[in-house]
Amino acid sequence: MMTTGVLHLTRCGLRTIGCRAFASDITKPFRDVRDGFSWVVPKEMVNPNRPPTQVDVLIIGGGIMGSSAAYFLREVKKYGVSVAVIEKDATYARASTVLSVGGIRQQFSTPENILMSMYSVKFMKSIKDSLSVEGMDPPDIQFNDQGYLFLANKDQEHILYENHITQKDNGAQVELLQQAKLKERFPWLNTEDIALGSYGIENEGWFDPWALLRAFRSKAIDLGAGFYNAEVTGFSIKDGLDNIIEPTERALSGRKINTVEVSMMNSPEKIEINAAHIVMAAGAWSGEMGRMLGIGTGPSDEDLHIPIPVFPRKRYVYVVHCPDGPCIDMPFIVDQCGVYIRREGFGGNFLVGRAPEEGEEPDIKDLSVDYDFFEEKIWPHLAHRIPAMEKLKVKSAWAGYYDHNTLDQNGIIGRHPTYKNLTIATGFSGHGIQQSPAVGKLISEIILKGRSLTIDVSKFGFERCISDSPVLEKCVV
Repeated sequence: MMTTGVLHLTRCGLRTIGCRAFASDITKPFRDVRDGFSWVVPKEMVNPNRPPTQVDVLIIGGGIMGSSAAYFLREVKKYGVSVAVIEKDATYARASTVLSVGGIRQQFSTPENILMSMYSVKFMKSIKDSLSVEGMDPPDIQFNDQGYLFLANKDQEHILYENHITQKDNGAQVELLQQAKLKERFPWLNTEDIALGSYGIENEGWFDPWALLRAFRSKAIDLGAGFYNAEVTGFSIKDGLDNIIEPTERALSGRKINTVEVSMMNSPEKIEINAAHIVMAAGAWSGEMGRMLGIGTGPSDEDLHIPIPVFPRKRYVYVVHCPDGPCIDMPFIVDQCGVYIRREGFGGNFLVGRAPEEGEEPDIKDLSVDYDFFEEKIWPHLAHRIPAMEKLKVKSAWAGYYDHNTLDQNGIIGRHPTYKNLTIATGFSGHGIQQSPAVGKLISEIILKGRSLTIDVSKFGFERCISDSPVLEKCVV
């Protein structure tokens, strides 16, 4: 459906590690403060179940963003930064990463999104070169290079034309298919109400999200990062005069995060961690985590009255079986109404989903699945677009959380302008996993070198939240 020129296409053991002494100057890139560090192994690092009390970089969230950032921070050996990752869900049973459908595409309208996905797909295709661990099988994320196919009706087709120009200008391999060409290439598709399709002919498709997460995590651990099953329960804050202050209290001469309090998930123990730099990669719960720092409730003259605009949104994924459905030539389809479908293996199984309309968002209190949503909001459209889907069986389903950025549904990447030792990587609203290799790389550059270099993502900084300047993406799935 079209409004104001936006195409609303809804988509559905740890080793003992070498560790430097704590970096006291938290506002400078590590390259400026690395001299003089002693190479010691704090006793607490020997226990894989207990995080260190001092660390260079503390990452909150051990999902795909946190694990990718941990890998890239440790991969740059010359800086030798110690990295600890805090993750409360050790099984990842509720993690957004493993509950996603694992799509990757370059079909965006924003150059930065296109470039991040292009970097990420190149990384994924050579993943064995980067993330293999001695003594373990090489990572296999089962990349399916089948492309994405976005469909538009007559009122929407101008959006695909506009996007196509930006995509080609940034190196994406996509082609536009008129109705007749669509029918010729995909004869099982009903194109009677479709004016145009945009098809990714290279470097698009889907992969196994759990395999990618496991590969990043295993390699980060192999390189010396520590992953700990704990929950962040508090912060202590210091102003620029080294006074401890409350998060909502006005600071003198700036502020920084002094320590992070974590509660161990397998014991009643609480530990305070002194970190030079903190990465917030808490996904859907980042807004809540920000409020613990006074972000959204603090002094307006420090820009702390503006919250991190990220909240959990529940999305359903249905596994359907249709023995007569399309097979190997089927791309990841995003219909003009918002329904998406991709093949799952070769046995007539498919993953299907759709985001609800505004005002119909499901309750986020649990991850229960609404099967009526499939019957009423998905199946009629699916059967219309692919007539073979008139006969199908829902085999199973699951629900997961999007880290939904209410400002513009794009990621927030960069340092917080008030907390200079806090870097944020959250709010990707469904396209985070496909951009995770790029985001991990960029976070490491921001921390180690002071700014993103591989791709300039300053446009995605938190400053746009403060100025209420959304970066509008026309192709949201």
